[in-house]
Amino acid sequence: MAFLINCPNCGFRDVQEYRFGGEVQLRPSPDGSHHSWSSFIYDRSNKEGDQKEWWYHRLGCRNWFIATRNTKNNEIYEVSWPDTN
Repeated sequence: MAFLINCPNCGFRDVQEYRFGGEVQLRPSPDGSHHSWSSFIYDRSNKEGDQKEWWYHRLGCRNWFIATRNTKNNEIYEVSWPDTN
């Protein structure tokens, strides 16, 4: 079975066109502690079930977007542009 991702700009494309960017998480403040930045860069929850993730459409529109994916079956439930606020 093919793993397709629905780019908000280009539509459904094979996963090979994309780059996985990791889990969506809150970015620490620029003056945050060493521990908060280390955790942001290296720690991952790797939870089973629905997870919001960054995806980059490298062979298409070259935009980053957020997808909600079920990590058990790779089904993507929602895609959206990142909040720019």
